Amino acid sequence: VYEDEEEWFREIFSGSKKEDAIQNQYEFLVQRMGGPPLFSQRRGHPALIGRHRPFPVTHRAAERWLHHMQQALDCTESINSDTKTKMMYFFRHTAYFLVAGNEMTRQSQGTPPCKHATSKPAE
Repeated sequence: VYEDEEEWFREIFSGSKKEDAIQNQYEFLVQRMGGPPLFSQRRGHPALIGRHRPFPVTHRAAERWLHHMQQALDCTESINSDTKTKMMYFFRHTAYFLVAGNEMTRQSQGTPPCKHATSKPAE
């Protein structure tokens, strides 16, 4: 993500050190995939929506991040195909969970909702 060809996407990560981001993501994934609670021991509860609040987590950004996650999995021969598929499902779920959280946060702050939101509740 730090070398992405799109400046708007690189800008999202410009305020964080690459080494810190790698450690955070590694520890979060180890913990989330059933390993020891490395992330929580060092940083507390993951609180994904809150931790990502300062960043513009949009559909476009989620898609770009997912592109990088797919590339990383494609380049990792030590992970079998079934596990790669399950990991991408997890990444997709997480990315759009954060998009929804970002939209809810903006709405509660009086920011207009995304263009796909409706004023009527779903029936």
